[in-house]
Amino acid sequence: MPAIRRILVAVKELNGKPLPAVLKGAQLARAYGAPLELFHGLTTPLYTDTVMARQQGLVSLEHEMRQKALRRLEAIADRLRAHSIKVTVSAEWDYPAHEAIIRRAHAIKADLIVASLHAGRHRMPWLLRLTDWELVRQSPIPVLLVKNPHPYRRTAILAAIDPTHAHEKPLQLDKEILRVAKTLSSAMSGSLHAVHAYLRLPALFPESITAATLEAMQEDAERSARARFSRAVRPARIARSRQYLIARQPIDAIAEASRQSRCAIVVMGAIARSGYKRLLIGNTAERILDDLTCDIMVVKPAKFRSDVPRALRGARQRMSVPAGALGYSFG
Repeated sequence: MPAIRRILVAVKELNGKPLPAVLKGAQLARAYGAPLELFHGLTTPLYTDTVMARQQGLVSLEHEMRQKALRRLEAIADRLRAHSIKVTVSAEWDYPAHEAIIRRAHAIKADLIVASLHAGRHRMPWLLRLTDWELVRQSPIPVLLVKNPHPYRRTAILAAIDPTHAHEKPLQLDKEILRVAKTLSSAMSGSLHAVHAYLRLPALFPESITAATLEAMQEDAERSARARFSRAVRPARIARSRQYLIARQPIDAIAEASRQSRCAIVVMGAIARSGYKRLLIGNTAERILDDLTCDIMVVKPAKFRSDVPRALRGARQRMSVPAGALGYSFG
């Protein structure tokens, strides 16, 4: 990931409430001296019978709703421009939401996507296909998921790496995680930290093993993990006091290190998978998205390719309004 030159902020709601993703995107834009775009995907279906009842053409209705979204985005942008931030706005009829965001990021050559994390815990993400989870899974561009509403101050950045390269993790991904984390900490005048989770014992070992042998195995595992960890973070020049080598499962180790470092952002890697294998590999990342209280930046391997089509889908059209529907909303 090169230096951040353009940032896309995905604005989920246009209801005038505080928007932490917008405010944090603006902080990063100022830190990097990068322009910012506020983007809203118009994903609400248009029901053709309602359009006919209003005696309004479909094209006219699409235009009216898009202009309404743009006016709301401009009102948000004007508040940021008052702080000398270069801001543009965009609203497009497109769906699903995560694809719309990725397509727009590609169109403007964004180096970072900023989005608010879906409220509440995710249940069965491989079935529900929530926008933030699919955005993380499919975006080749780094994604910053905003969970904490507080602005960045004295920002600590935690890089979560795995020098053992477990789960078929690409060799270069740790380097990319560290590079992104270092770029962030420098731009935000913060501190850089790193965490590595390791296993103190192999998954299988003889039941007849002695206590002395078991202790020796644990010491050897720690020495090996420390050596790998030190080699991995050496180019980033991370102080020993900011290195967290933790003998726990990755989910628990990252959560513990985030508390110890009081970090504002955890930078971690993700590898997209399909089908059943994706479910297993994705479980760690999904639990981390739920369990951490800080923001999370997810990066992909350099050779990752998304299967999101580049062409916009336009507005979704449906024949009739379902029972209980109350018109249109921006979301």
